[in-house]
Amino acid sequence: MATHTIESLFQLPLSEFTAARNSLAAHLKKAGRGDEAARVKGLSRPPISAWTVNQLYWRHRKAYDRLMRSGEQFRDAQAAQLSGKSADVRRALEARRETLAELSKLAAQVLKEASHQPTPDTMRRVTTTLEALSTYSGSPGAPQGGQLLDDVDPPGFETLAALVPSIGDGMTRRGGASVIPFQAKTRPGRAKGPRDADMSEQDRERQRKAKQAEARAAVQRAERTLRDAQRAAEQAEGALKKAAARLKSAERERTDLEARLEKITVEVTEARQDARRITAEAEEAAQAVSDAERQLEKAKELV
Repeated sequence: MATHTIESLFQLPLSEFTAARNSLAAHLKKAGRGDEAARVKGLSRPPISAWTVNQLYWRHRKAYDRLMRSGEQFRDAQAAQLSGKSADVRRALEARRETLAELSKLAAQVLKEASHQPTPDTMRRVTTTLEALSTYSGSPGAPQGGQLLDDVDPPGFETLAALVPSIGDGMTRRGGASVIPFQAKTRPGRAKGPRDADMSEQDRERQRKAKQAEARAAVQRAERTLRDAQRAAEQAEGALKKAAARLKSAERERTDLEARLEKITVEVTEARQDARRITAEAEEAAQAVSDAERQLEKAKELV
């Protein structure tokens, strides 16, 4: 594969990344594109887990895109639920879980085809990165698949707060879903409009309490959604641990069988060699008997 673009670097076998990166940087520098050459030269080789996710992006794009869409659909379901509408958050979460399981199998296949072992730690980091990418999917500044230089960590609480959809004033739109701004605070000293001037202190107090109640209800719904997601994540982690244990047991059994096969193969080879040696000795003994009989007959003729 010609490596005349940055994208091509991330499609190569991991062992070829550094040499191809240096070659591309030299090519760009020779072409008078010094800034690009310096940027390429500064690219570090991704860890095996990030490299695997990049391969899923380039080689299994349909499944990868399904996972990204499922992340957006999960946020849409949250948006509908928090706005008081009927939404099947569990179904959206299950769809994401199924796609993630499919990509995990493909990731193990990619690793094996490249002569890398899909160890539990590597698979855990691959899965974590895929989950994080699907959570960020469609958001401004989200990590882009296909060119990852490192694993992607799950978003922290504040980042999740910026991604969790909300209702009421100050709503923004992102990829078709309503989301809570990072901080939504009432600005002090705001000029009062005509409606504010007409409102009594008692009306403003009722309005303030109503907004507080609405905010508390939204927080409770978000907390329930988060608990559901955490339970689902725990179940997925448990299933992954069981699968890793089964894999480890199977690999141990395979190693034992291979050792037994090797031992039996050696024993068969030695037995075959012994049989050939004994056969040769038997043939030599038979020939010696035949020679002795002929000599005996000749001796009797002389008597």
